[in-house]
Amino acid sequence: MVEPPGPPKANKKAHPIAETCSKSSIDIKNGFISESQYTYALNKQAKYQCKLGYITADGETSGSITCRKNGWSAQPTCIKSCDMPVFENARAKNNVTWFKLNDTLDYECHDGYESNTGSTTGSIVCGDNGWSDLPVCYERECELPKIDVHLVPDPKKDQYKVGEVLKFSCKLGFTRVGPNSVQCYHFGLSPDLPTCKEQVRSCGPPPELLNGNVKEKTKEEYRHSEVVEYYCNPRFLLKGPNKIQCVDGAWTALPVCIEEESTCGDIPELEHGYSELSSPPYYYGDAVEFTCSESFTMIGHRSITCIHGVWTQLPQCVATDQLKKCKSPNSIVIVENLTSKKEFDHNSTMRYRCRGKGERLHAVCINGRWDPEVTCSMAQIKLCPPPPQIPNSRNMTTTLNYRDGEKVSLLCQENYLIKEGEEITCQDGRWQSIPHCVEKIPCSQPPQIEHGTINSSRSSQESYAHGTKLSYTCEYGFWLSEENEITCYMGKWSSPPQCEGLPCKSPPEISHGVVAHTSDSYQYGEEVTYKCSEGFGIDGPPIAKCLGEKWSRPPSCIKTDCLSLPSFENAKPMEEKKDSYKSGEQVTYTCATNYKMDGPSTVTCINSRWTGRPTCRDTACADPPTVKNAHIVSRQMSKYASGERVRYECRSPYEMFGDEEVMCVNGNWTEPPQCKDSTGKCGPPPPIDNGDITSFTLSVYPPDSSVEYKCQDLYQLEGNKRITCRNGQWSDPPKCLRACVISPEIMEKYNITLKWKAEKKLYSRTGEPVEFVCRSGYHLSSNSHPLRTTCQDGKLEYPTCVKRHFRS
Repeated sequence: MVEPPGPPKANKKAHPIAETCSKSSIDIKNGFISESQYTYALNKQAKYQCKLGYITADGETSGSITCRKNGWSAQPTCIKSCDMPVFENARAKNNVTWFKLNDTLDYECHDGYESNTGSTTGSIVCGDNGWSDLPVCYERECELPKIDVHLVPDPKKDQYKVGEVLKFSCKLGFTRVGPNSVQCYHFGLSPDLPTCKEQVRSCGPPPELLNGNVKEKTKEEYRHSEVVEYYCNPRFLLKGPNKIQCVDGAWTALPVCIEEESTCGDIPELEHGYSELSSPPYYYGDAVEFTCSESFTMIGHRSITCIHGVWTQLPQCVATDQLKKCKSPNSIVIVENLTSKKEFDHNSTMRYRCRGKGERLHAVCINGRWDPEVTCSMAQIKLCPPPPQIPNSRNMTTTLNYRDGEKVSLLCQENYLIKEGEEITCQDGRWQSIPHCVEKIPCSQPPQIEHGTINSSRSSQESYAHGTKLSYTCEYGFWLSEENEITCYMGKWSSPPQCEGLPCKSPPEISHGVVAHTSDSYQYGEEVTYKCSEGFGIDGPPIAKCLGEKWSRPPSCIKTDCLSLPSFENAKPMEEKKDSYKSGEQVTYTCATNYKMDGPSTVTCINSRWTGRPTCRDTACADPPTVKNAHIVSRQMSKYASGERVRYECRSPYEMFGDEEVMCVNGNWTEPPQCKDSTGKCGPPPPIDNGDITSFTLSVYPPDSSVEYKCQDLYQLEGNKRITCRNGQWSDPPKCLRACVISPEIMEKYNITLKWKAEKKLYSRTGEPVEFVCRSGYHLSSNSHPLRTTCQDGKLEYPTCVKRHFRS
């Protein structure tokens, strides 16, 4: 039986709290305690390790648990995980480094590669046995489509790898219409393959280029394969091939001249030289010409040009008497008519040809260096096929080949953006670094900033196109800390500016008060504290705050002295009145005769106002209570002072129950007696265990009297709390049911703990439910009481938990 609350009793047999934790008392699925100790002292940590392929809930491969009084602090868990796999010709779209069971990893193939199903993207799932598949991408190949019967490909194969160049020629008697070579890219063969025709047509004059012109004088007719070169007007940038070709009566695609918005800064200074006078701004294509001072010779181009906001390289002005000579070429170069000359002066020309070749070449000596460089490479110069038509780019179809080092500037279609550079370069007979034209992504609503608003009238549902620029405006008293514009770039806004508060000048002055510490300037958010002169007090918070060029409302200094004392009914001050009272001063009041103070007796002066209200209550009593079947034998008065008594007598044949006198106590009469028939009276009410009546016990109670019972703390009353005297007998009294004690020792005995640990419920009243759970490493015994039980008159049916056994 569980003892109810009361004085502590000596336990016959105490259950000691655990001082150590055992390694064997905890089982870690897919993990193990990684230390050699078998037992751990209280508050000692033990490290555990997850098996290969498993991690903790925090994504780590190991963790720790602590030995507590009730066992280990937690049950460790090791969950299945997958590391970032090794990709073959692919890359992950996710940025995470580890994945738990059933997580999905999306990947995409590198350019020129695809999966075995022909897709460039894929996904794999982390499962019990690792990843569901290996992310492998295979090199994409180009297939040769059905070609003109008179067209001869070189080399002729079914498949071509990315980067391979395929050349074409026509059979005898036919002319090629289109490029003489194409290249295999990750998006296929490009440009379009040529055809062969017996007869080809000529072209009319070349088309006009908006914001550009043809370099040479135009003709009325151009033969098939003739070429025309274009240039853009100043401030415009050429995009696409700068040459077009007549192909069977039609010209290939024109380039585009787009306006370049960037400008160059001041003209750089040239040592020993000067430039023609001009003033900024300088736009794309603007050129400035330099002249060297007397006795100096210019090396390099005479003019510099503004390109993409940067000036091209400056020339040099070298003293004429210090110009270097050029040495004669090596033996593989044959110099015409100058075989005996060993050195060449600056600006002199040398004509030569390479051994084994008939082509005549020339070079000019520029301050000790040949221009162009004198080389006789035995390797044949490789030409690149016409540049490719990249998906989603502007039409730039051309049939011309390009030399090594030549570049073509690309332009994407409307609503597409170029990635990985705007230019492609011809290198070793192939086009390198092919960019992408990706679709522009709009932005959602721009970011909000504190103390600022965005200058836009669009609704929250509308989006903003890529490249949109928006500006902010700050509230009064704030200024933008940086550039006020943000730009939408591929679905994301650039970082917004901040509105920073402006500083304040001197804080406002107040009557009868000053600022505690002054300064010449105050930063936004800075506070100042005011203090009042003698006899004045702060009305409100004593501070003012800088809110950007203006201050918050300062406090006021009000007179704190109080003047005349307040008057209260039936009360007067105990001390002599004064003309004024300082803030904080108190005055005590006393009540008139037959009146008693009800509550505080003082008033306090606080900032010129009196606080407190003494109340004097009348302590006299009016007429005494009327008692049935009785009369008053004392002298009757209109008012009775506190302490005065009145005596009663019962009329015959009634008997008095209770005191024969009543007394006036502070305006109230004590309990009057009763005059009743003595037949059927009762003695004292019966006592009950752990309870008592709420009134004083009398020796005799008249018929129909009643008393009320109340149980001790934590005991539950069962039955009617009120009993009545009838026919000389009391009705049945109630019972006080005991509470149940739930001690740590009892719970340890049954290997259980309270389910709701936050309650820490050590006592439960009768009828209250209690719910337990098994301790870690234990489970409910098959013949146990349920884990949820109810307290009944101090008794609980405790559930029993037994140690969990695991198969080895």
